[in-house]
Amino acid sequence: MSKKKLILQAATRLFSEKGFKDTSMADLAKVTGAAQGTIFYHFNNKEELFLSILEELKEDIIEEFERYFGERKFKTGLDMMEGAISFYLYLAGGMEDRFLLLHRHDAYELAQVNPICKGYLEGIYNCLLDIFERAILLGQKDGSIRDMPARKTALIIFTMVDGLVRFSTYNLYDAGALYNDLIESCRRILKNKPSK
Repeated sequence: MSKKKLILQAATRLFSEKGFKDTSMADLAKVTGAAQGTIFYHFNNKEELFLSILEELKEDIIEEFERYFGERKFKTGLDMMEGAISFYLYLAGGMEDRFLLLHRHDAYELAQVNPICKGYLEGIYNCLLDIFERAILLGQKDGSIRDMPARKTALIIFTMVDGLVRFSTYNLYDAGALYNDLIESCRRILKNKPSK
């Protein structure tokens, strides 16, 4: 593994545990065993390092969802939505440090003063909303999802799913225990009622 990749992984873990503000470059040097000069060779400052993590997270989420959808065929948009929800929960569990970093307040404070950070955060959430919206539009086309504003509905569904991820990330509740209830709630919101 390259030194740059090692620094990114260690920084992700430290930023997720301690927060962006409370993580120093000295902390990072200690964890990686790399001199601060080596870190500054790859990243001009702590903010650039943080932004690199967000950029990589966005790329990885897009890549993982493209692979997932490329390997599966869904009968209906409703099936696709259930698949997207399941896969998002799976990704969040597999990328726990990265999702904890994404859910920390530090990122949103930085986004208020750094337009690049704001762009990365918007990009991450927009790509996820696009996936949920795509499933809704497909379901409306095939009749499995009722007629409703697709983007707003995607936002509501995503908020429920991401809220469950946050519970799990902060060890407040076992997300797996609510999985079936979450899917059933989403079905009730989305499912097209059979005409009489």
